[in-house]
This record gives sequence, structure tokens and C-alpha cells, in this order.
Amino acid sequence: MPVWPSLEDRVKIMTVMSLATGTQIGPYEILAPLGAGGMGEVYKARDTRLRRLVALKLLSGGKAADVEWRRRFLVAAQAASRLNHPNIITIHDISEENGVLFIAMEYVVGVTLERAIGTRDLLSDSVLRYATEVADALASAHSAGIIHRDPPAR
Repeated sequence: MPVWPSLEDRVKIMTVMSLATGTQIGPYEILAPLGAGGMGEVYKARDTRLRRLVALKLLSGGKAADVEWRRRFLVAAQAASRLNHPNIITIHDISEENGVLFIAMEYVVGVTLERAIGTRDLLSDSVLRYATEVADALASAHSAGIIHRDPPAR
């Protein structure tokens, strides 16, 4: 079973890899790092054409040069773009700029479930509401033939 980096380690890794505020990738201006996952880094960005905030997910480091990782990234974006559910983000764009493959998606203001759970003891009605929302979103994806999973480490 893989051992995932701690939140602190992920923040350190993300800080080292972060794009500078103001960096332009296609029509998107980087505003701040948001997080990192199995496939890449995610940034808060501004769509300069439509003048809206987006979350910009970039395929990370060496994976960007790997044909299989690029295919997985594209397949994930295509799968997510077929979904329409209030608890699943909307994909706005997928593109490549100067060798950087990225997905522009809906930017949602709030905190992660990990943070919400970790900062205080949740009341049972809150836990039930979160669990119901997650299960409903997963059921919607499953009914469309999509199973969410992080890619295996290579």
C-alpha cells in the first residue's frame, strides 16, 4: 500500500513547484497555488478572456513528457466534462501551451473536506450531509460509467 506524503510535505513540495503569481498560461493568469494531487498541481487563476476565476490543473513535472500520463490526464478531463452535477466541478477547457498540458475548471470557494473535518468535531448532521453529497456525486459519476481513482504511482 503506498504511503502518501503528509499535508505538510505536500505543501513543501507544492511551494517548490509553484508557478509565480502573474505567470500566464494561455489565456489564464496564475493567482495562487491551491494544491497538488496524483496527476498535477492546481492553481487559482483568472481567465483573461471571460474575466472569471478558474481552477487550473497542470500535469506535473516529468509526467508532462510521458505519453501515458498525458493520455490519462486527457481521459480524466473528458470523463469529468461529461458530468453535470452540483457536487462535481465543471470543466471549462483543456489545452496545451508551450508544452504545459492543463485543464481549466470551475473555481469553488470553500474549504476541503479534509480541512473541515480536521479543524473541529463535526456534528452528526454535518457528517451525514457531507456523506450524502459525496455519495450522490459518486453515484452520478458511476451511473455515467466513471469511477474516480487516483492514478497509481510510477
